[in-house]
Amino acid sequence: MQLVVARVGRAHGIKGEVTVEVRTDEPELRLAPGAVLATDPASTGPLTIETGRVHSGRLLLRFAGVNDRTAAEALRNTLLIADVDPEELPEGEDEYYDHQLIDLDVVTEDGTEVGRITEISHLPSQDLFIVERPDGSEVLIPFVEEIVAEIDLEEQRAVITPPPGLIDERAEIASSRDSEDSESSEDGQGSAAAGEES
Repeated sequence: MQLVVARVGRAHGIKGEVTVEVRTDEPELRLAPGAVLATDPASTGPLTIETGRVHSGRLLLRFAGVNDRTAAEALRNTLLIADVDPEELPEGEDEYYDHQLIDLDVVTEDGTEVGRITEISHLPSQDLFIVERPDGSEVLIPFVEEIVAEIDLEEQRAVITPPPGLIDERAEIASSRDSEDSESSEDGQGSAAAGEES
C-alpha cells in the first residue's frame, strides 16, 4: 500500500535542500536517509533521501542527484510516497493511518448517523475529518479527544460527541449565544494524539 508521507516545499539555500510538509507521525522512519520514495507526479521520482535535518522547526531534506537550488525548486509541491505494509499499524495506541479512517461511518453517541469519512485534512493545529452527509453535503469534524470519543475499526465507525452547532448549522443560527460559548471552549482545545499518516 502506498501512503503520502510528505509534500516538498520551497528550496532552502543553494545546495539542493528542500523544506517538506510532513504528513506522517513517523518521519524518523519514513523520511530517514537512504529511504527511497515514489513521487506524484511520478516523473520526478523515485527520490532517495540523502540527508535530513531540522532547521527552525522545519524538516529539510536533500535528495540524491539534487545538488542545486534550481533542481530543488523543480521538486516543489511533489508528493513523497512510501510503500507501507497494509497490515502495519502505528506504534501509539490511539494513532491511526488515514487509510484506516477513510470510509468509517460517523455516528453520535446516541447512534444518530452523521455521514462517512471521505478525507482527512492535516492542518498545523489539528486534523479534520471531512465527512460526507447522506444528503451529499460535507461537514468538517476536528479530530480531537473532546469531539471524537471512539474509533472502532472492527465496527468501522467513529463515535463523536459534537458541541452545539458543529454538525447542525441550524442550531448555531438559532442560538448565537450557544455558538459563542462553543467557540470560546474550542479555542482552548489541543490536538488529539491522532497520529495520522496520509
